[in-house]
Amino acid sequence: MEHYDAIVIGGGLVGSAIAYGLVRARLRVALLDEGDVAFRASRSNFGLVWVQSKGDGAPHYQRWTRLSADEWPALAAELEAKTGIAVGHERPGGVHLCLSEAEIEARHGMMERMRVQSGNLGFEYRMLDRQELTDMLPGLGSAVIGASWTPYDGHANPLNLLHALHKGFAQNGGRHLPNSTVTQAAVAPGDFRIQLAGGEIGAPKVVLAAGLGNADMARHFGLFAPVKPLKGQILVTERARQVLPMPITTIRQTVEGSIMLGDSQEDAGFDTSQRPAVMRTIARRAVLSFPWLRDLQILRAWAALRVMPPDGLPIYDQSERFAGAFTANCHSGVTLAAAHANLFAPMVVAGALEPALELFSARRFDVSAAA
Repeated sequence: MEHYDAIVIGGGLVGSAIAYGLVRARLRVALLDEGDVAFRASRSNFGLVWVQSKGDGAPHYQRWTRLSADEWPALAAELEAKTGIAVGHERPGGVHLCLSEAEIEARHGMMERMRVQSGNLGFEYRMLDRQELTDMLPGLGSAVIGASWTPYDGHANPLNLLHALHKGFAQNGGRHLPNSTVTQAAVAPGDFRIQLAGGEIGAPKVVLAAGLGNADMARHFGLFAPVKPLKGQILVTERARQVLPMPITTIRQTVEGSIMLGDSQEDAGFDTSQRPAVMRTIARRAVLSFPWLRDLQILRAWAALRVMPPDGLPIYDQSERFAGAFTANCHSGVTLAAAHANLFAPMVVAGALEPALELFSARRFDVSAAA
């Protein structure tokens, strides 16, 4: 049996960011990656590093998201310097477009609530009228009547991010085990033995970051991860000249010039098929927002599954029964990548999650405890 300081189960963006943070702290780490047979969200991510809509009614989530967005420039620079891979991170601020007075009213209400809930942290935002937007966004459609804006938002290339995290992990001495499926686990406090098809590995620490796979796996480690799939579809156009200076909630121009359209949400179980009706809805709103998009060809389209806790907030936990076992679950693998590498991983190294993460525990779903 091969021994490590820590084993991370899950080679997507969440697991890879945590594993990268662990090896950076000089731990000997094995990263188990089931590969593309898994319902991997990391390779079908929209790529936003998004703050402005995270945490209404949950100011601790707003703070965690803001912390990650603030850590992102340093992580991006570090990954490029170490691996030579530019992850395409930009932070020009971002906007959410509104196509009706009802949308404006609802958006303004949410943004103001978040400002009040932020307390001493503060939450800078502006509601923009059509004239301000026209000056900011070339070719804006007449259907757009306003938007919300914050300076905290940005975007990145999720494929390059995943590649850079894997490469940086290996360069720091981590062992990436692709196409690895956990067949059995022997669990004791500070002693975890993971059975794979090719043999057994062991470590005093284990992090469950297997996305939707955590729902079943967590219970074996004395943990609870009630995550379910939420399908989203994305359309990608041919490349165009750079015209969008900042990301929009549902529209993002990549550094290469292609334009991504998305933000659908379907409760469809584990079905990853595409639905033309949903694609039409995505395309229709995009063309209403920017009529010139109708002249671009759609080159790619796909559907993928988000990892969604019941309330939409991340779940971070450590096992009370089996010390050394941790879990991380979220649907914002790009946005929270810097928090996972720079903030969560050091907590795993220290052997305990900080009190600030207690509000993210799955214990919040325990009705009997709440009563």
